[in-house]
Amino acid sequence: MASPRIDLHAHSTASDGTDTPAGLVTAAAAAGVDVLAITDHDTTAGWSAAAEALPPGMSLVRGAEFSCVSASGRAERDVSIHLLGYLFDPEHEAIVAEQSRLRGERVRRLRKITEKMAADGFPVDVETVFAMVPDGASAGRPHLARALVAAGVVASVDEAFSALLHNGSPYYVPKADTPAVTAIEMVRAAGGVVVFAHPLARRRGRVVEPAVIVELAAAGLGGVEVDHPDHAADDRALLRGLAADLNLVVTGSSDYHGTNKTTPLAAETTAPEAFDELVSRAVGVDVLAG
Repeated sequence: MASPRIDLHAHSTASDGTDTPAGLVTAAAAAGVDVLAITDHDTTAGWSAAAEALPPGMSLVRGAEFSCVSASGRAERDVSIHLLGYLFDPEHEAIVAEQSRLRGERVRRLRKITEKMAADGFPVDVETVFAMVPDGASAGRPHLARALVAAGVVASVDEAFSALLHNGSPYYVPKADTPAVTAIEMVRAAGGVVVFAHPLARRRGRVVEPAVIVELAAAGLGGVEVDHPDHAADDRALLRGLAADLNLVVTGSSDYHGTNKTTPLAAETTAPEAFDELVSRAVGVDVLAG
């Protein structure tokens, strides 16, 4: 019997994906995914619709991707990182407050980036960009990227990021993210478990030193996303060794965003025994079975 296909990192239109939450579940079922996590940025808004669309035989892990900041491990400024929180209570007071604050930061940043680009003559404006954001969704740079594609400035969302929206761009605007240790403590207090998302995705910009992962493990980090499309083979080996030393669960995920990225669902997957261990560490909400 074939092992279940487990993809623990996917996005819907509740943040910066192009599939609705229900459409994400449908696409995952069509791709042969047995266990799917919905992990939109700084929101749980897609949970209910995804759950309602769950077909028989498929399981749904409810989660979110938290925008965080951590020490780099060097004598430099802090580094932006992402943490995946799974199976936490979405009504936990600290979670609700912080996700609301982060969504506000996203709106402020997207507005400022759009205004800077418009001032330099790019054919984008705040009204058009925010029309790309579905009602109640968590706004982000991919919505501006889609506006740039629609205006004919670039051919794809990937090109928009590589040419204009990367962190070193003159149009980049920072946002006030959650300190990583605070996020870990918050998700754990809400009964969830935390996994470090794509920690060594060097193509995205600066990454943390291994010592930072050690520090976060001491603060309660539960796992590390090792098998990710943006991880090189050497970095996967490094992370796997760290995970073994620190008793961290090793996960694998596609980080699917629909047509905003070219990576398909289940491009990377999590081993069943690792998934079982991850679930055993959470008490906030249950895995939903279709």
